[in-house]
Amino acid sequence: MGSEVFYRKWRPQTLSEVVGQEPVTQTLRHAVESGKIAHAYLFCGPRGTGKTSMARILAKAVNCPEQAGGEPCNACDMCRSIAEGRALDVIEIDAASNRGIDEIRSLREKANYAPSLARYKVYIIDEVHMLTEAACNALLKTLEEPPPHVIFVLATTEAHKVITTIISRCQRFNFHRLRQVEIMDKLKLICKKEGIQIEPGALELIARAATGSLRDAENILQQMIAYYGSQIELDQIQAELGVSADSRVRQLAQCVVNRDTTAGLRIINSLNSDGVDLRQFNMGLVEYLRGLLLAKSRCEEALDFAGEDLAEINSLAADAPLDYLLKAVKSFSSIDFRSDNYSALSLELALLGCVLSPPTGQEQPTETRSSHLPKPRAAGKPEAADATNTVECTEATAHPAAPSSPEVPCEVPEPLDLDRVGTDVPGKEIPQDIDYLRGRWRDFIRSLRGEGSSGNLDAFLRSACDPIDLEDDTLVLGFRYPFHKEKIEDGKYRHLVEKKLKEVFGRPYKIRCILVDFKREVPSRARTTNPVIKAALEMGAKISEEELSS
Repeated sequence: MGSEVFYRKWRPQTLSEVVGQEPVTQTLRHAVESGKIAHAYLFCGPRGTGKTSMARILAKAVNCPEQAGGEPCNACDMCRSIAEGRALDVIEIDAASNRGIDEIRSLREKANYAPSLARYKVYIIDEVHMLTEAACNALLKTLEEPPPHVIFVLATTEAHKVITTIISRCQRFNFHRLRQVEIMDKLKLICKKEGIQIEPGALELIARAATGSLRDAENILQQMIAYYGSQIELDQIQAELGVSADSRVRQLAQCVVNRDTTAGLRIINSLNSDGVDLRQFNMGLVEYLRGLLLAKSRCEEALDFAGEDLAEINSLAADAPLDYLLKAVKSFSSIDFRSDNYSALSLELALLGCVLSPPTGQEQPTETRSSHLPKPRAAGKPEAADATNTVECTEATAHPAAPSSPEVPCEVPEPLDLDRVGTDVPGKEIPQDIDYLRGRWRDFIRSLRGEGSSGNLDAFLRSACDPIDLEDDTLVLGFRYPFHKEKIEDGKYRHLVEKKLKEVFGRPYKIRCILVDFKREVPSRARTTNPVIKAALEMGAKISEEELSS
């Protein structure tokens, strides 16, 4: 085995050998084959995805006298000299260390000279975004009208930092991160050529740790070979990378989904006791939870898992609501281990924050109407009190400070069936009075969860607003504070509220917002005309301030 590092020893030498960038290689191959070569190219993408290798292959292809099908022959003197880095007409410049205007001025002067041996003089400028503003401006004129024998290939990992005037003068190609399968295939080829025996699971772990960079994966593999020799096992890779076994990642993810606090805390503390790198473990957990989120969203094509793992993820994702998985991913991905000395507390808090969180809107069980409950009464048609639907209210209930008084029956509103309210049910007329709306106001607010640009429209109505009166088809809403009133009066929020009123109550209501001092005991017209409330008032009860709990 030679002393040359793997990423240089196994660098691709033809366009077909470049891994995972087929759209780019196919376009360049056709351009070279047809002779339609652009004067400037811009290669953008993450590190270790083949930008510089592609630039060198392109330099060989345009100068190879024996090129066929857009590919260099790699046998002629020109191909060999470019591959070995001794070709005078292929100039590589590192813009990170040659970023000034003087270097670019020198480049412009030398570019005017004809190539010594090659057909084209090729300038490869790596990390072009590092050039100073003055250097970029000096390069512009040459990029716009270069000599016919010059080709520029610019490479960058941060395309957003390249000025737009340079981008507009180049043909841009975007390189993407490599998939784990593509990295594993290349690592298998290297191991076969180098005579290395390594478990497939170890290769998968290396590919995952490389996060889409083939160069990083090749460096990790060479480091493992230098440490363990030609026989490498999975547990050795796990120990060296500080990565826990996948089983505990899956087990903790299952505890999150099943809201199993006890088992989850035991797993976290076992990791801490075993000296596992909690940061690396959390990265694996977040990736697994992300897989559950994508599987739940029916986006399996974005998952980078093998067949058995994919089936397991789909099965586990079926047991969890989408919004709960989103909360779990946010909780664990927001952990910053830099500030707590890798304490297990951060993981424990993230677990408890998910498991003990109240059910979200999608997890709310739909309340169904029991068959034994009475049908809703039409407005103005009171019926005899039913024992299953009334409770005894005393004067102390209406006003705790008052002494006991004769009992008055008080009707308890029926639970709202959100699936059935608003539909045409034969023989049932939906009441249209303010008491009906007030009795089901909590259900209406609960139906607003997740609505609005920030998903918190219900918060503007929960404790700052109360339905005051019903004027024909207009619901009057009283607000305690101007801020909440102005928010609901905004056109887009008013539309959402009125739309949800129609969905929940089955009738199209408009809303009118007013400011009300709820500390004053001024009963609304609908309250004082309600038979039950009127009877209670005649017996000495008082209407006190009402608060709507969440």
